[in-house]
Amino acid sequence: MAALHSDHRRYHGFAMTTLDEEDRREYYRIEDRIALEISPLSAAEALEPELLQDDSPLFNLLSELHLSDFESQHLLRQLSDKDRILAAFLRAQNKRLDLLSAVVAQSLIGEIGQPQRVIISEGGIEFAQPQQIAPGTRVKLKMVLMPRAHGLLLRGKVTHCDPRPEGGFEVGTEFIDMTDAQRQLLARYILQRQQQQRRQQLELEDPAS
Repeated sequence: MAALHSDHRRYHGFAMTTLDEEDRREYYRIEDRIALEISPLSAAEALEPELLQDDSPLFNLLSELHLSDFESQHLLRQLSDKDRILAAFLRAQNKRLDLLSAVVAQSLIGEIGQPQRVIISEGGIEFAQPQQIAPGTRVKLKMVLMPRAHGLLLRGKVTHCDPRPEGGFEVGTEFIDMTDAQRQLLARYILQRQQQQRRQQLELEDPAS
């Protein structure tokens, strides 16, 4: 089945209803713009415990690059206490990898589509799209998180799909079977984006500060 691309042209703020009320309070939720592609999980993909693999070698490379970088961060922090020169060199290499991943991401955005508006948390994601997806459907969520171009390929389950007055559907999904590294990478991204959005809001409210 062809991938289902969510529609980012016609929707204005919505409340995230992906998780039940008690669970939602445990997560930070942000409104964001990301490149997103949704497709149904095959029966084999739904049962396999391993990380999902995409048809695009570039996307798999981008995803593995950021996960391995994230997993090595605690080692880099420990190294900083013992060998600052080596740690500084490795940080410089990380910046080069960030630039490389940004180039790869620009190529992928041509395949996935331009960044679109979503509400995202550690627990799930909500978006608008033209096609209806039945609640309970298990899907594959292919995401490029901006601006550092984190590539994530996650399993999800549709929790609701509601028609919108202006057309299309509001779709909520919860992430399932995430690894600890994926969850922590997503949590760090959300926290950094939240801090960035707060700084931008403060600058708009008080440009002189």
